[in-house]
Amino acid sequence: MKKLFTTLLLVVLGVSVKAQELNGSYSGELAVQGMQLELIFNISPTEDGYTATLDVPAQGASGIEMDSVILQNDSLTIKSAKMKMKFTGKINGDNIEGTYEQMGQNLPLNLKKTVKKKPGNTSLPSSEEELKKLAAKETGDYKYSVEDYFQTPQTYGFQLSPDGNHIAYMKRRDSGERDLYIMDTETKKESLLKKQEEDLIRGFDWANNNRILYVQDKGGDENYHVYGVDLNGENDKELTPFEGVRVSILESLKEDKDHVIVQMNKDNLQQEEPYLLNINTGEVTKLYTVKEGEPPVAGYDFDRKGNLRAISHIVDGVNTEVSYKIDGEFKQVKLTEFGDNFGIYSFNPSSDNPDEAYVVSNLEGDKTEIQLYDLKKNKKIKTVFSNDTFDVSGMSLSRKRNYEIDYFSYTGEKTKIIPVSDTYKKIYNRLEKEFGEKQFFTVGRTDDESKYMVAVTSDKIVGEYYLYDVEKDTVSLLYKLLPHLKAEDMASMKPITFKSRDGLTLHGYITLPHNYEEGKQVPLVVNPHGGPQGIRDNWGFNPEAQLFASRGYATLHVNFRISGGYGKEFLKAGFGEIGRKAMDDVEDGVDYVIEQGYVDKDRVAIYGGSHGGYAVLRGMTKTPEKYACGVDYVGVSNLNTFMETIPPYWEKYRELLYKIWYNPGIPEEKVIMDEISPALHVDKIKNPLFVVQGANDPRVNINEADQIVETLRAKGVEVPYMVKYDEGHGFGKEENRLDLYKAMMGFFAEHLKN
Repeated sequence: MKKLFTTLLLVVLGVSVKAQELNGSYSGELAVQGMQLELIFNISPTEDGYTATLDVPAQGASGIEMDSVILQNDSLTIKSAKMKMKFTGKINGDNIEGTYEQMGQNLPLNLKKTVKKKPGNTSLPSSEEELKKLAAKETGDYKYSVEDYFQTPQTYGFQLSPDGNHIAYMKRRDSGERDLYIMDTETKKESLLKKQEEDLIRGFDWANNNRILYVQDKGGDENYHVYGVDLNGENDKELTPFEGVRVSILESLKEDKDHVIVQMNKDNLQQEEPYLLNINTGEVTKLYTVKEGEPPVAGYDFDRKGNLRAISHIVDGVNTEVSYKIDGEFKQVKLTEFGDNFGIYSFNPSSDNPDEAYVVSNLEGDKTEIQLYDLKKNKKIKTVFSNDTFDVSGMSLSRKRNYEIDYFSYTGEKTKIIPVSDTYKKIYNRLEKEFGEKQFFTVGRTDDESKYMVAVTSDKIVGEYYLYDVEKDTVSLLYKLLPHLKAEDMASMKPITFKSRDGLTLHGYITLPHNYEEGKQVPLVVNPHGGPQGIRDNWGFNPEAQLFASRGYATLHVNFRISGGYGKEFLKAGFGEIGRKAMDDVEDGVDYVIEQGYVDKDRVAIYGGSHGGYAVLRGMTKTPEKYACGVDYVGVSNLNTFMETIPPYWEKYRELLYKIWYNPGIPEEKVIMDEISPALHVDKIKNPLFVVQGANDPRVNINEADQIVETLRAKGVEVPYMVKYDEGHGFGKEENRLDLYKAMMGFFAEHLKN
């Protein structure tokens, strides 16, 4: 029975035999596993019959196209081969009484004609005309437009093929859509490989020299599917046609050109499991089954040959157990509480000891370091790299040179690369001569390591891509992202350090307008980051901060307690403090830049997305006098309803969510949740608020935004409210992003400028 609904969701088209008129949406509830699941069939007449699509609102799925719709007299049959389903029914006026068949199960399903509804309260969003009027309030004459900062680059997302003969990348059409292209590195000839249709290509990767894998979801619902296409455009097919299932690629297998390892929640919506996926045929072989009663799995570790060597379980909802396969059985190596860190970075094929691995661990101190570890003996061999102030974030091994360590990396005020091998030291020194003080990273290389792709950036450069030929010792420019944004016109991002009110050392960044005059007090936009746990703001080009700077606003980023990269004590200091001490840190950052004389204290705005959106709402109810206005972008407004609407693939993290945020089952914490849920304290909001939401957001349900808007409107407060019905958790489509920033600039112009 469980399999019946893990396969409910996605594509194929319709053919039919027309008999009488059917037109519209027909809704019914299917009784399964003790719950009622709504299905909506949307039936449309065509010249030679009918087509139909299926919506499953509980799974965030809509527009699933059916193979065929056959209507003979009053008998209706709708089929989908990929879903292995069939609905048959008898039409009686606006009702269809029938049976739903799938995966060998037959269940009664009676449909009734209905009016298809969009998510949320559709009476609340501001009209297009109202939002255009808001955008028009930005009237200044500026060198760069919103489009200049936020249009999709003409080309981006570059990836070098394993043999170095081609580069794959996304390319923008004049109308804003983004297609997948390849270019021959010798001839520079480019060709269209995959055209974007309704849904965005969310990512892609080289599977081998002749085939590319790409990922799409439906309307931002985050149920990602994997597709594959050959370099000649042939064999373009969906490889994971499992409806309602979220797929991600775990391992690309260099030793196996025909397979990758993916994980998906195909057999259990709440648990991802690993599969070997044939990239040509789509054949899948399950590699591990999480048995009933077994603790949920958070991660799998495979060696380079595709052998499952270790599993990380979530124990008691909050602890992580790392189990390593010894003599055919998985045995516990470590049991850590959340915030403590022990994870396998890479097995060490260069060693004669098959149990050696590089691990990231903070069990011996506050900061995460990289160790060489014997997993069978459960013993550290040695620490290979650490930093006293910041967590180590990564390392690189050379496959060509028997997995020699090339470099380590960590993020402090800026990202730092530490070359290790003699070979990479030469490469790094050569590139340092080329690029000087700019940040540069080798982001791709050929299998024979004769060519490297290099990304170059800074706080004033969006990004530049170069190809470094080791043998020829030549560095050649491939592409510049948004080259019309001249570095000399961009603002500087300055690292700052200050103390919180309770004595913690806090780090962040202030971006002041270009040609800022010392002593001048300018308006400020404080921008708390999302997450919030383990995420942090970094130094580099930030298009939002640059847009704000171009309009005369400073931007403040604060890495408040619970942010990542500063050690486990700093991370844990934020547990159970979201909306409280974590919010105090943001406020302390605002006070600090005011004290430095940068900012006009009466013209401070707060803007953020996801947790940052929550911080906007919390800030405007906690210290309403501090913020002249706020912009909430896909933010949580009510911790109680947020906890009730998490997506199924988050369910295994529920106890962790409670530990990081608050547990509604504990009376004392439920009181805190009510105290810091902005939707329950709307009366405290004194200044203007702009709310922005993606209708299909699976993480922060549209109800979170609706609650705030509806309550404020009931109090007579005018609240601009932008909803995009083809977006999820954040806007992926260019036209929607442009609408957002234009309206935001109008909103800030109205409320921040004298």
